[in-house]
Amino acid sequence: MALPLLPGNSFNKNVLSFDAYFDEEVPDKNQELYRIRHCKIYFYLEDDTIQVVEPQVKNSGIPQGTILRRHRVPLPPPNEDQFYTVDNFNIDTDLIFYGRRYRIIDCDQFTKNFLRKMGVRLNCPVKCPDDPYTKERQKLIDSMKPLRPYERFDTLQQFLEHDGHVLRFYGVWDDTESMFGDVREVVLHYFLADDTIEIKEVIPLNSGRDAVPLFLNRKKLPKYGPIGLYQPGTITDRTVLNVFGGLVGNKGRYILDNRKTGAVHQEFYKDCDLSIGSVINVWGRKIVLCDCDEFTKEYYRTKYGVKDFTPIPYKAPPPPKVERKFPPYHGFGSEEDSLCSCTGLLPKPPQKDFKKFMEKDRQGLESNLLRFLAQFITTDPIDKDRKFIVSYYLSDDTIQVFEPPQRNTGIIGGKFLERGRVKKPGQELYKAELSEYYTAKDLYVGAKVCFHGHVFLLVDADEYAFNYMEKHANEFPMANICVILDKLKAIGEPRSREIKQIFAAADPQHTTTIDYDEFRNLLLNISDRNLSEHEIMTLGRYYSLRDKNEMDTTYLLAVAQEQLKKNSFENFGQLLAVLVYNDRSKCGLLASDKCRTICKSFRLPVADDLLRAILAACEDCKEQVNYKKLVDGLNWRDHPIPVFQTILMPLQYEDEWRGEPPTLPVKKVQYLPLMVDLFVAWG
Repeated sequence: MALPLLPGNSFNKNVLSFDAYFDEEVPDKNQELYRIRHCKIYFYLEDDTIQVVEPQVKNSGIPQGTILRRHRVPLPPPNEDQFYTVDNFNIDTDLIFYGRRYRIIDCDQFTKNFLRKMGVRLNCPVKCPDDPYTKERQKLIDSMKPLRPYERFDTLQQFLEHDGHVLRFYGVWDDTESMFGDVREVVLHYFLADDTIEIKEVIPLNSGRDAVPLFLNRKKLPKYGPIGLYQPGTITDRTVLNVFGGLVGNKGRYILDNRKTGAVHQEFYKDCDLSIGSVINVWGRKIVLCDCDEFTKEYYRTKYGVKDFTPIPYKAPPPPKVERKFPPYHGFGSEEDSLCSCTGLLPKPPQKDFKKFMEKDRQGLESNLLRFLAQFITTDPIDKDRKFIVSYYLSDDTIQVFEPPQRNTGIIGGKFLERGRVKKPGQELYKAELSEYYTAKDLYVGAKVCFHGHVFLLVDADEYAFNYMEKHANEFPMANICVILDKLKAIGEPRSREIKQIFAAADPQHTTTIDYDEFRNLLLNISDRNLSEHEIMTLGRYYSLRDKNEMDTTYLLAVAQEQLKKNSFENFGQLLAVLVYNDRSKCGLLASDKCRTICKSFRLPVADDLLRAILAACEDCKEQVNYKKLVDGLNWRDHPIPVFQTILMPLQYEDEWRGEPPTLPVKKVQYLPLMVDLFVAWG
């Protein structure tokens, strides 16, 4: 009875396998009258279907494979209305499928166990009868002997184990004995997959040799010298023997020599023949192996136990480097332009540092411009009071000097020195080396510089210059607080107690702070004036009590006023009215994003990043902005902020310059943290 194919059927994918055969008549052939054909009968328990498959037999000449496709097979007549079930199967029984009789001779173990569980008594397996034609054919094949037994060399295992494994040796071929010969460097590759060798030549630049692909193509390299070269035909796979010669009708008879008497055996280079220091003969060229790579060393260390891999020096020492001397500068054009005409046949203009220019060019609020206040070092009473602004551009290391106009001096102000690179004084004019120019490290407060014969003393700098030097303290030692403290420690170490008493006496109220002027005078006395003015300013700024937030806000508003003034924006009343209209609670505060949106709607000629910075500086903890205070700060007409108070805050522009110490936005200095940093290690 067929079992239904259900998801929970326990017979799903269970198949009974039987070994069977059937005999087939062969008419009109004397060699065989019938043929025994083996097959497999599969019975699928899930739906009682049957499949008959005949295994493929090589050179049988019969279409083989599936004889009966899977389906339910009916019983032979007179029971053709019924189908085969598992009850019809047993060993040593006959089954008739569509008129062809199949004899079951055996089954697999699963089928035996299944039939026994069903209560079927299995018959003993029977032997399959022999096919007479196949038996006779096998006897004929066994009696045949090949006339030409070929030798077979199985190299598949070697290929699979060492595919992609290559030994690399570095060697030289000494060809100095021949005319115009020299020592040539080569690289030898030994392929472990098939024992072949490939050699490449290392051709140096400008050697005059043709860049050939390979010195030796990949092949097996024979082991013999130039005298023992074999003639063509000497080395063959088979040896031919002349049996009769030319005696019988001038016709000879030749057979193959299976014993290979007189055969020439040729030896080839193997991996065991290669080592550092060995000499190999490459078709008459002796190559000395001098070194190898790490993979080759590990291979020989593992397989042959070699431990000494001392390389042989084979490279010639490099020739002495000839010093390249350039002619001296002749005075025409710039030094860089004249030098470019000596470095190549085609003169090219000097290349500027484009990367430095892109990094140090003006970007938003970052001007990358250092400005200093300078005065003449002279005894002339007129020139002594003149003031100059020295601007140093970090993008191209150029310097510009500008003299602000001063009333009642009799000197017309303006541009004093055109922007350009300035040479340091005391250098020879006509020389081969390039001249030294002033760099950013040479400019600091207290430095003496000479620009084309004019000696200046840098007495002050703007806030941006101080901030930039302190942010890049590794480039400016005068603004490096760590370097200054180490210098001050070395000076004040033997006088630590005295220095503490001096600072304590300067603060009788014990406020731990003193005025900057007094702080400056104390440091000058303690260091015996070994500290520069810029170093003292750096200490004062580092230990100061100034309100940085207020100063930054004032600086941002001053920059914004400059932009509004240049664009002639004066519509502050209407801007304030719109802000008041949007203040529904009438508390005088608006959200920062709301204020920014309103300012953008008025097309306020202020950069977006600057506007964001101003709003961030003016907002409180709840991100609310006092819009009336904001508008008053932007109103350059009614509430102007002096330019030199912000952009050049430390600079002084009084009519009379009396040499007072420069003023900083630092009023009070905390000396107690300075004492701790200096003398905490000494107690």
